[in-house]
Amino acid sequence: MTKPLPSAFDKEDADDIVDTTNPTPRPKDAATLILVRRDQAMPRVLMGKRSGGHDFMPDKYVFPGGRVDPHDGRAQAVSELRADVEAKLTIQARRKPRSFALTAIRETFEETGLIVGRDSPLEGKPPIGWDKYYGLGIAPCLKGMTFIGRAITPPYRPKRFDARFFMAEAEDALIDERPPVDGAELHDLQWVTLKDAMALDLPNVTRFMLGEIGARLEGADDGPPFLRWTRTGHTNDRL
Repeated sequence: MTKPLPSAFDKEDADDIVDTTNPTPRPKDAATLILVRRDQAMPRVLMGKRSGGHDFMPDKYVFPGGRVDPHDGRAQAVSELRADVEAKLTIQARRKPRSFALTAIRETFEETGLIVGRDSPLEGKPPIGWDKYYGLGIAPCLKGMTFIGRAITPPYRPKRFDARFFMAEAEDALIDERPPVDGAELHDLQWVTLKDAMALDLPNVTRFMLGEIGARLEGADDGPPFLRWTRTGHTNDRL
């Protein structure tokens, strides 16, 4: 079923709007990981603040994530995605499903220092961009990752991404209990309850996905939402 979803695509800042006479940039594949901790009374998620120097969503609080690198899909893993997750990721996709999950893991490591993986020596040379991760004697673990949503940046933005959002239980997914470390991409990294997260300065799509997380934590699962702009306007399909 298709229906309008203006709340996920509202124009947050007029400066982000581009001249509509210019060609619309093609969305670049991206992936995001939402880590959920349940070691306190209320579930918490990991969020960080983007640098003010970014030309895409500066100073906004987001989940770790970034653009898919062509080499990500070649990374070895100790486990693969569940069949149901893989099936959803193949819908209208040009890449192998594991590429998105591996990007989310790599970006989380680069932006927070947290490791989603297991102890496992690598056989052969690591793909480009994975040297530091594999240098720790670990390999990604994909089986605990759940695909919870997809969103394509509206065409009036100067930069556009086709982002897949994953969720994972922190206590199971992370290799240890090390704290997140601020870096050049994200700072003020913190574990926050969903209620406290909603009070932060968030992109609308992040706010929408927090609502999706809340619904899933309460047991709902209507399939991953697919937020995008079509000729008829803003739509939200369920994959």
